[in-house]
Amino acid sequence: MNARLRDLLYLALVAVLAVAATLVWRQWTSAPIADAARELQEQQWLAVLPPQRYDNDPLQAPLPITNTELQHSRLLGGYRATLVGTTSAIVLRSQTQGYAGPIMLSIAIDPNGRLIATRVLTQEESPGLGGQLGDPASHWIEQFDRQGAEANWAVKRDQGDFDQLAGATVTSRAVMAALQDALRYFDAHRSSLLEHTTDE
Repeated sequence: MNARLRDLLYLALVAVLAVAATLVWRQWTSAPIADAARELQEQQWLAVLPPQRYDNDPLQAPLPITNTELQHSRLLGGYRATLVGTTSAIVLRSQTQGYAGPIMLSIAIDPNGRLIATRVLTQEESPGLGGQLGDPASHWIEQFDRQGAEANWAVKRDQGDFDQLAGATVTSRAVMAALQDALRYFDAHRSSLLEHTTDE
């Protein structure tokens, strides 16, 4: 066997071993990576609920959401949180169109139809303007906590009850409309959303 052939066989063996090692590593790490991604997603979606507010795993209790196309937004999913066997909150995932792109929200509603909290999951708004929407330091979105469907869901410049994000009227209006949609959906489907079974 000449040196050239031996070198080619050696390189082929190294390549095969490298591919095999990569496949084994991917197989070995794919489950932990998927688990970590799911855990992060759960933390983001459930950040709207204080831990003392539920003792189940809400994401394992998905709700059959019907009529998902609402007036100003679209529902992507719904989940029931329970505490000692009683429904303590409904968490809705909602998507609305902002100024620069879609805005995805996690919205928690208590059994009386009032917002517990809202969190921005994803958004593509302009940094420094609508992008403040996802900045916890701005506290803008917290003004909606404890509000119900009876609030005047508009910015103050439109004779509504709420402040807008500075320089981001379109973004502000879109989020308010999505929250109002979620509250109206809850009111219209209250009994089915709040029902629960003992095996949850």
